[in-house]
Amino acid sequence: MQFELTKEYLEDLRAAIARNEEISLLELVNELHPADVAEIIDELEVDEALVLYKVMDAQRASDVLMHLEDDSREEFLSLLTPKEIAEQFIDHLDSDDAADMIQELPEDQKEQVIAQIEDRQQARDIIDLLHYKEGTAGALMAKELIKVNVNWTVSQAVKEMRKQAEQLEHVYTVYVVDDDEKLLGRLKLNKLLLNPVRAKIDEIYDSKLRYVNVNEDQEEVASIMEKYDLVALPVVDELNRLQGRITIDDIVDVIKEEAEKDYALASGISGNIESTDSVFVLTRARLPWLLIGLLGGILGARVIELYEGDLQLYPEMAFFIPLIAAMGGNVGVQSSAIIVQGLANNSLGLSGIWSKLSKEFSVALLNGVVCAAIIFGYNVLFSDSLALSYTVSLALFSVILVAALFGTFVPLVLDKYKIDPALATGPFITTVNDVLGLFIYFLIGHLLYIA
Repeated sequence: MQFELTKEYLEDLRAAIARNEEISLLELVNELHPADVAEIIDELEVDEALVLYKVMDAQRASDVLMHLEDDSREEFLSLLTPKEIAEQFIDHLDSDDAADMIQELPEDQKEQVIAQIEDRQQARDIIDLLHYKEGTAGALMAKELIKVNVNWTVSQAVKEMRKQAEQLEHVYTVYVVDDDEKLLGRLKLNKLLLNPVRAKIDEIYDSKLRYVNVNEDQEEVASIMEKYDLVALPVVDELNRLQGRITIDDIVDVIKEEAEKDYALASGISGNIESTDSVFVLTRARLPWLLIGLLGGILGARVIELYEGDLQLYPEMAFFIPLIAAMGGNVGVQSSAIIVQGLANNSLGLSGIWSKLSKEFSVALLNGVVCAAIIFGYNVLFSDSLALSYTVSLALFSVILVAALFGTFVPLVLDKYKIDPALATGPFITTVNDVLGLFIYFLIGHLLYIA
């Protein structure tokens, strides 16, 4: 059954914390998943959270800490000494999680925490991971894995695997390397079990194995794992030496992170921000896109001013300005969203690009005809001006076509120049299409009314 945090549960927990009742606290949280405990802690004050952490064993406390929101975890760690962070948490985490936690610490505190880690191999692994650029496979991977030498026998391999497995909670794949640690393939467990103990690993391993370089972008890693239904992916360096492995739980976090970033960009918010950030940070993330919208509004006003004379002669044209602007923006966003989605999941392909363009044009053509017909019928029924009917209908049809083409091309151009195409689905494309829509509307109106 899924845990649901209620007000009554939180009150009971806070009462137990206030009385420092260790047994009661353990009864309340012991059966919960670390993610559920983290949800609870996010609702507590920092001093209350400290009491709860003290009653949990180190391994469980570490798991809970990694499920906390970044701000909550940062605030909690700021209350601990480097020695406490190392002994109570780092020592009980996998290398990738430990590196992520240390990466969040202030620069002067990072070295102090690493110096307090008892397991020097873990310390070296963490230092190695910290050297990789954020957003790459190297920064995402964990150093813990199971590997066997291609020259070993099955008996030797099993013996070594038992030692290595002590460091792992889950065993996904057994990797095969040579004497230089170069990745050769993987060893399937059924092969290990069904072959004689004297059989050589060289004779039974599978050389067909997908892997990525340490410098590979995390989005590409996610795409590979999604495409081939992988739960783990080995990571190698430039010399093809095995460096670590990336598991599906890490990729889920990447997908979530990228989705949140793209949604923020599409909403006109730049940077990685949280609702708990300061007013200045939130303003800095939102203001640039608002200024773009403001500039678009000014340009739109200039377009209207350009045709001020026409509006004075035919004021009824002003009634449909919101319609034209809104339809242009909406159609552009719809088209760009489809292309951005295709680029994100690599579904366009080489021939798929032109196919998508053709389809988007066809859709825009059909939508334009339907919408133009509806607005024409409306004007015929409720307006005495045939010129207005033709103007609005033809302008609406033209705006839908132009907006669809613009919304399709912009993400493709941005992607070509290595700019996140999610930018296209935000205020940028809406603003541009608003201005273009108004210009087309008044240009058509000017030509038709004069004629």
